[in-house]
Amino acid sequence: MIYGIGTDICDVRRIRESLERRGERFAQKVLSDGEMRVWKARSARWPERGVRYLATRFSAKEAFSKAIGMGLRMPMTWRLCEIANLPSGKPVVVLHGVLKEWFEGQGLTAHVTVTDETDYAASFVVVEKNS
Repeated sequence: MIYGIGTDICDVRRIRESLERRGERFAQKVLSDGEMRVWKARSARWPERGVRYLATRFSAKEAFSKAIGMGLRMPMTWRLCEIANLPSGKPVVVLHGVLKEWFEGQGLTAHVTVTDETDYAASFVVVEKNS
């Protein structure tokens, strides 16, 4: 049974401007430790790829927060929600700490997809209630 659906579109230019203003602090606020490592590696090789990676993660976390019906309030926080990739490249939601405990306690499963183009990143999340 569907518990919630969330979608988000993010202006990549806005993310770029936030990075220019606040530097790495902005990425540290939004990204989990694992995502931070990926962001740094991508940014070092091709800075624009790092900006887009951050934009897709920002968008996916916004969509996830909408799908669970909380927005960005406890237990939902930027850093407790991680958007990782399976070896196939498929994006997956990985939760940590109290958010993971709450989510599992509710018997929920999440599905996420992300995409980006020159100026926009978009995400769609479906959260299911396990029977």
